[in-house]
Amino acid sequence: MQISDAVAVVSGGASGLGRATVRHLAARGARVAVIDRDAEAAEAAALEVGGVALSADVTDSAAVGSAIDAAAKALGATPRIAVNCAGIAPAARIVGRDGELSVDLFAQVVGVNLIGSFTVMSHAARVMSALDPLDTGERGVIINTASIAFEEGQIGQCAYAASKGGVAAMGLPAARELARHGIRVISIAPGLFHTPMMEGLPPETTEAIAGTIPFPSRLGDPDEFAHLVGSIVENAYLNGTTVRLDGAVRLPPR
Repeated sequence: MQISDAVAVVSGGASGLGRATVRHLAARGARVAVIDRDAEAAEAAALEVGGVALSADVTDSAAVGSAIDAAAKALGATPRIAVNCAGIAPAARIVGRDGELSVDLFAQVVGVNLIGSFTVMSHAARVMSALDPLDTGERGVIINTASIAFEEGQIGQCAYAASKGGVAAMGLPAARELARHGIRVISIAPGLFHTPMMEGLPPETTEAIAGTIPFPSRLGDPDEFAHLVGSIVENAYLNGTTVRLDGAVRLPPR
């Protein structure tokens, strides 16, 4: 699928991996809609690339559906590219030091990362399936963001690992179901990237983390994630799989 002139929607597109993806797709000629619950940040991201900003919480199905419909109206065509980057990563032990349980946090993380990704994917598939197919037979491509934690979750990451494991696991059945519509579904499992979540750490902590990455021995650049998104869009034979992007790192228990 060609990126140029295509309409793309990026959830969580106001920061981090999502913001880099918005920039990359726009630089390649796509018309991009930034979906984010932070309306002000979404406006800034959209203004930078001449796109549109749409405020929506991915846990709100009605809001997501309205945002995707609004993207089609504002950009003059139905999206053929949807990238899910919205997510949260709070850490908590199953049973805390004082005996408190993290059930509510678990539900929140799964709600945003997994159910939110499913919600965006569902509404994107709804509008894509009504499109005429391209010469390749494709109608659209949906890219979800998992994490290497889905295979190597660390202590305190039960909720995050479970949510990202769900994202990875739903990719193949989704791809199989949507194949008849010519819609591909792929997940990216990024490793340790230089995002707002990592920027809050002390420099010495960041250096120690980077030292565990075999090669390149550094945090990933969000532009590298965005570049992979572009490659997936353009490679019609990539479907139903999860691609690790991690510098060969494997996470230790803590």
